[in-house]
Amino acid sequence: MVCLSELKAFHGRAAPLKQPKPVERTDMLTLSDFDFELPESLIALRPAKPRPASKMLVLQNGKIADSTVSDLPRWLKKGDLLVFNNTKVIAARISGLRKRETIHGSGESKIDATLIERLDDKTWKALARPLKRLQKGDIIWFDGFSAEVLGKEDGIVTLEFDKSGAALDKVIANSGQMPLPPYIASKRPADARDHEDYQTMFAKNIGAVAAPTASLHFDQALFDTLAEMGVNSTEVTLHVGAGTFLPVKVDNIADHKMHSEWGEVSEAAAKAINETLKAGGRVIPVGTTSLRLIETAATGKNQIAAWVGDTDIFITPGFEFQVTSGLMTNFHLPKSTLLMLVSALVGLETLPEIYSHAVENKYRFFSYGDSSLLFPASEETT
Repeated sequence: MVCLSELKAFHGRAAPLKQPKPVERTDMLTLSDFDFELPESLIALRPAKPRPASKMLVLQNGKIADSTVSDLPRWLKKGDLLVFNNTKVIAARISGLRKRETIHGSGESKIDATLIERLDDKTWKALARPLKRLQKGDIIWFDGFSAEVLGKEDGIVTLEFDKSGAALDKVIANSGQMPLPPYIASKRPADARDHEDYQTMFAKNIGAVAAPTASLHFDQALFDTLAEMGVNSTEVTLHVGAGTFLPVKVDNIADHKMHSEWGEVSEAAAKAINETLKAGGRVIPVGTTSLRLIETAATGKNQIAAWVGDTDIFITPGFEFQVTSGLMTNFHLPKSTLLMLVSALVGLETLPEIYSHAVENKYRFFSYGDSSLLFPASEETT
């Protein structure tokens, strides 16, 4: 996982994203093309209150403007469609005791586990510390439930719990902590406030271990205002995994293997998107997770169908968007796949301008940070 030390904090003026070198093929882009330096003071450790009070950078018709999320009705219009991710974050960080009888007597070790991928109703993959204290067959006792270690590989353990389905979800929710991103968790522990702050108002389907943070900026009052002016909405589900924080470790970005996440576009969501595009409206995913999912489900230009499964779509410069008209998203980590996705939408030349402006104007970055509303130059936004 990315840690804060990788963010190159420094004093004084921030060095923005550099202008990328001219390339004939996108497979010639390197990781350094997506690097920038950021003052630690711009990393948000708590969200704005109320939620729509966050600043919002707007890119429209090739021009950058400063606004706020509460002013979103100014930038949208009747017939637009917002696509929200309704995944629900689980309190994925749980602590317990491993008890083991050996020839030397009884032994206990405290184990901290972070659930990262659900395999079935009672089995999860997890990151565990200290990993060396665990072996196949060990039982870890949590608060009111337990899990057996089925195996460990590449730093990840597989845990089979003694409860399943809704019963397991309930005990995890009661005893776990919210899985804050590493750049927040390294600064402060998760607390009771995060159970509300790190959950969107659209959260319904349990399964994510990271929040679709672009939607954190919405509250019911803003949502109702947009609906009253004729801005429509629909929901999809993408269970955000811990892989969203994994750094890209290869120099040539074409060699990066994207993590896989489970998602679903319902018949109703596909219908809403198709009808919007047919009527000439704009489809604006709220968050990179929603965007990745609807582009996975797209069947052609301005066409989408219901879809369910695992997606590992990796969107980089040169990608041809099929159903996306714009994007609402937070500001992302240097060298991240999310930054590459944004550059694919707005253009390699425009990305440095956006991030330079955000740093110079003290926008707050990452999961609890400020927002942006981005329209590519190819989209008619007037």
